[in-house]
Amino acid sequence: MAEQFDMYYVDQNGEKVRPYIIHRTSMGCYERTLAWLIEKYAGLFPTWLCPEQVRVLPISEKYHDYAKKVEEKLRENGILCTVDQRAEKIGYKIRETRLARVPYMLVVGQKEEEEGLVSVRSRYLGDEGQKTIDSFIEEICKEIRTKEIRKIQIQEEEKDNKK
Repeated sequence: MAEQFDMYYVDQNGEKVRPYIIHRTSMGCYERTLAWLIEKYAGLFPTWLCPEQVRVLPISEKYHDYAKKVEEKLRENGILCTVDQRAEKIGYKIRETRLARVPYMLVVGQKEEEEGLVSVRSRYLGDEGQKTIDSFIEEICKEIRTKEIRKIQIQEEEKDNKK
C-alpha cells in the first residue's frame, strides 16, 4: 500500500523511507464487531456475553422480597441479572423473557422460598428443575468463567414432538 500511494517519510539521516503499514481487520471497530457477533449468534449470545444473564421471575407480588434476595446473591457473584416485578401472569413473564433471549430465568414462589430453592428454566434445555441458589450460582459461574457455549436442545425436542 505504501508503494501504491507513493508514501514515504524522512528519517533521522534525511533519507526517504517507505513506511510499514499495518492494516486493520474487518473487525477493526466496535460496531462491526458487535454486528458480527449479533449475526453469528442470531442474537442468542452465549451466557458469558449476554448483557442480562439471568432474570428472576416471582410468581406473584408476595415473593418479590425473596426474588430480591436471589438477585442480590447473584449480583454478589458477578452475575448480570434483573427481577421482573410486573403484575403479570407467570406464563406471560416466561414468554417475555424467552423473547428477550435471556439465557436463564429463575422462577420463585412459595415452595422455593420455604426451601431456599429456585426453579431454573434455560433457553438451552427448557425446564431444568429446582436447584439450590448456591448450586445454580456455581454452575453459571463455571459456564461464564470457562466461556462455555451451550447448544440449544429444547427446539430439537419440540420439533420431534410435532412429528
